Amino acid sequence: MKKLWVTGASGFLGWSLCQLAKQDWSVYGVYCSKPLEAPGIRLNQLDLQDLQALKQYFKVIRPEAAIHTAAQSKPNICQIQPDETYPINVTASVNLAKLCAEAEIPYVFTSTDLVFDGQNPPYRESDPPCPINHYGEQKAIAEAEILAAYPLAAVCRMPLMFGARTPTAQSFIQPFLKTLRAGKELTLFTDEFRTPVSATTAAKGLLLALEKVHGRIHLGGQERISRYEFGQLLVEVGQFSPRQLRPCLQQDVPMPAPRPKDVSMDSAKAFALGYTPSLLKPELAAILGGG
Repeated sequence: MKKLWVTGASGFLGWSLCQLAKQDWSVYGVYCSKPLEAPGIRLNQLDLQDLQALKQYFKVIRPEAAIHTAAQSKPNICQIQPDETYPINVTASVNLAKLCAEAEIPYVFTSTDLVFDGQNPPYRESDPPCPINHYGEQKAIAEAEILAAYPLAAVCRMPLMFGARTPTAQSFIQPFLKTLRAGKELTLFTDEFRTPVSATTAAKGLLLALEKVHGRIHLGGQERISRYEFGQLLVEVGQFSPRQLRPCLQQDVPMPAPRPKDVSMDSAKAFALGYTPSLLKPELAAILGGG
């Protein structure tokens, strides 16, 4: 089988991608600080910010495609430490694109819906980036520099993602479930909208993009939903008490990183290529049913 290099293999999305990709690829996953073992996947530790180490690994492995999921994806951390997070979110992403361009192999970069300001949804690929926090700004810069260095790269803007816990990571729903299972109150925004997908759906989209996409593409879900509405689905599927949910507004919870109100994406371009996100309720039922 062909060799696929996946960065961020210990992350939530990276782990899910490796599990799916190993069916058709010989997967070489790299991680930075969270060691793990995964049957059927060759895993190695690598600091992507070390250019010489990156080049050496690339030379030894000789991958035939690469998907870059590694990032500091927490907006509040990026807002507080922009200089510390820029090297992994921008510099390493661009360096990897240049290596793939030289080798003439497919390269997929995972960006974010937070490259938009939330004022004019739903967003299409042709809409100009207009981030309001450092994380979105770093991803927007990386997008532009990657495509300048390698126009055949696929830049996949990812939505909010959820799923089951992995050996080294979790999604945003695990803290929600912990709160609900403890019988406590869960407070969620009514004025923040996204187009979420499961990690499995997102991984399928990335593999599709690897084969079919050059340039930017949106991999959002079918449903535009607020955090609070997502919580309502979670309560219904998990059979928790609706009284445990409490609505609030973004302004009620001060955070370092400004949050756009509505970054729902129009993913019609991906849908036309065969990207088929499932509806949220059955996806949640499958995740909760699996423990």
